[in-house]
Amino acid sequence: MWLKAPNINCTHGFSTREGGVSTGLFQGLNLGGSEDDPKNILQNRTLALSELGLKLDDLCNLKQVHGTDVKNAIIGQQEGDALVTNEPGLILAISVADCFPILFFDEENVVVGAAHAGWRGTVGRIVEKTIDEMLKLGAEVDHIKVAIGQGICKTHFEVGPEVTEEFRQEGFPEQFLADNKIDLAGCNRFVLLDNGIDKRNIWTMNRCTFEPEMYSYRRDKATTGRMWGIISLK
Repeated sequence: MWLKAPNINCTHGFSTREGGVSTGLFQGLNLGGSEDDPKNILQNRTLALSELGLKLDDLCNLKQVHGTDVKNAIIGQQEGDALVTNEPGLILAISVADCFPILFFDEENVVVGAAHAGWRGTVGRIVEKTIDEMLKLGAEVDHIKVAIGQGICKTHFEVGPEVTEEFRQEGFPEQFLADNKIDLAGCNRFVLLDNGIDKRNIWTMNRCTFEPEMYSYRRDKATTGRMWGIISLK
């Protein structure tokens, strides 16, 4: 049900579609989207959070808009694409089905963050903006550990030349952009390193959402479920 990052030493996880009560095109642990039965989604969320000893009442999530706005987490839903907090008990949740969920943890200063990184968020350097907001809460770059979860791999993420050119204009290395196929995980790692995150503090899952254990918006032609990346200072 949950995949864990070895470098994040607090309550966290990246969900897969395994487990849950949804059926049909949403078979498994669908945690979002708008076409599945809302009762199934609610039950899946309750099941998934209980596996980590968490409760739905503490959930902080987002109406994600593929931007770079970072919010200080509050219980309930806000509009944006990343959350940060130093408040124990809050659950920061990112919803994905090809985009990358990226989790941040400063154990020394007790600050967490979570970001939704599709191509627009990646080229807009959302991980940099998340780090900046964590620093305002007392985090220090030297202590921030980052986990990049599952997302669409370069092999399956072919885009138009105008998208590749946008990445070039923003200074992303050619190695991540060859043949109009973008390595989003590599691009986000590049930004993390560019912002002083120690390479030893970055973990990448290296799992693609085209795998059958995952939900994929592109593979399933827009009718699919959603997975979560979550982190909490519980």
